[in-house]
Amino acid sequence: MNNILVVNINWLGDAIFSTPVFRALKDAYPKAHVACLCVPRVQEVLRHCPYIDELIIYDEQGRDRWPWNKLALAARLRAKRFDTAFLLHRSVARAFLVYLAGVPVRVGYSKAGLFLTHPVQHPGDDLHRSDHYLRVIESHGIICRDRSCGLDLSSADKESVDAKLKAKGIGPGEKFVVLNIGGNWDLKRWPLPLWAQLARRIGIASELKVVFSGAAKDREEVAGVVTSSGINAVNLAGETTLGESMALFARAQAVVSGDSGPLHLAGSVGANVVGIFGPTRPEITGPRGTGAATVLFKHVGCNNAPCYHLTCGNNVCMQSIGVDDVWQALQKFIR
Repeated sequence: MNNILVVNINWLGDAIFSTPVFRALKDAYPKAHVACLCVPRVQEVLRHCPYIDELIIYDEQGRDRWPWNKLALAARLRAKRFDTAFLLHRSVARAFLVYLAGVPVRVGYSKAGLFLTHPVQHPGDDLHRSDHYLRVIESHGIICRDRSCGLDLSSADKESVDAKLKAKGIGPGEKFVVLNIGGNWDLKRWPLPLWAQLARRIGIASELKVVFSGAAKDREEVAGVVTSSGINAVNLAGETTLGESMALFARAQAVVSGDSGPLHLAGSVGANVVGIFGPTRPEITGPRGTGAATVLFKHVGCNNAPCYHLTCGNNVCMQSIGVDDVWQALQKFIR
């Protein structure tokens, strides 16, 4: 294989879980050109994967939405003369796109079997997401020697986040814990009052400062948590790029987060992480980064399998994990 295309998945956490695929391909074929077809929302994180030589953006909600645009994209892919395509995404439409691109060897899950030369039997939904993606290339005889998810940091992002922290009163040698309150589902979010109590516990019982990360949409909620905590915590929600967030996590003593992209982003740059899980299962989407990880999860009956009841009224699975549980888990990282 000299010219390889990987058709990736759509979400930040899953994109991070796919990074061992690219490492394994480069280990097996160090001189191969490895390209990745991905949607815009994950391109920034995949730019930090050192095993990807080229990103090809598939803007299915924008530029490539209409059939004639998809045909144009297929023509662009055909011109690149890929000899093998691995489809991590189960989409029939994407398998058809790669078929139209004339890639002679097309490997992916059997849902898209009509357009594949090497369909792979789906392993079920109990496999870890990262192993799920690796199974596609392993079915083709490629050996994965390192299943950890790792991303590279840039020196510019490190310097930029150091400057932002210094402006907030945290100097180069000072230690801190990052708390990430966000999540793409409300169901996966730990209650805001518990975040405030945790921040207060860290601020009072340790010499560590507390930094809140998050997207711009989280900034108002973080401000409320900071006020409720009664400590002088730093609110960086909405003030860092993805690369700067990675540098922030890497510098932290530990990162606490629900099951979200930032949790996996933190682990991928070697940060120590404490993951708070409730409706999702750690064995399926638990941290796979290069840093140490502690996962908190309690069986409450309704979460014996991953729960997608997004209108749940009491969110008992997340509320069952208390501040004492998280504080105890933090001890091995902040002593």
